[in-house]
Amino acid sequence: MTATVGTLLLLFCLLQIKHMFADFYLQTPRMLTGRGEYWHMGRAQHAGVHTVGSVIVFAVIGAPALFILAAVAAEWVVHFHIDYWKGQHCDRKALDPSKAAFWRATGADQAMHQLSYVAMAWAWVYFAT
Repeated sequence: MTATVGTLLLLFCLLQIKHMFADFYLQTPRMLTGRGEYWHMGRAQHAGVHTVGSVIVFAVIGAPALFILAAVAAEWVVHFHIDYWKGQHCDRKALDPSKAAFWRATGADQAMHQLSYVAMAWAWVYFAT
């Protein structure tokens, strides 16, 4: 296995761990309420927690500072809008955890986040290695 492939696998693992903590352990009540509003400070803070985690992840693998700045800025925008979509969808359909459609929306939300990590990893390989 080449060093780049090994680092790419490490990058994916670290992004998964970061995502687990940012999405499931570090959310505050402010981050979890009012998610259907567009400019929601809690959602902005939540996306910020993700970007701080990604700064750490990319620093650990030795990515250049300019790459890190660009990657996490894009991540903040993408994460903010994915969560906005889910909040809007759940509000419009009156979805809560007791409804199967809520879990489908959650699955779509999580899949979009995971695909954003694939894009970030591609960008790292293409621009930073």
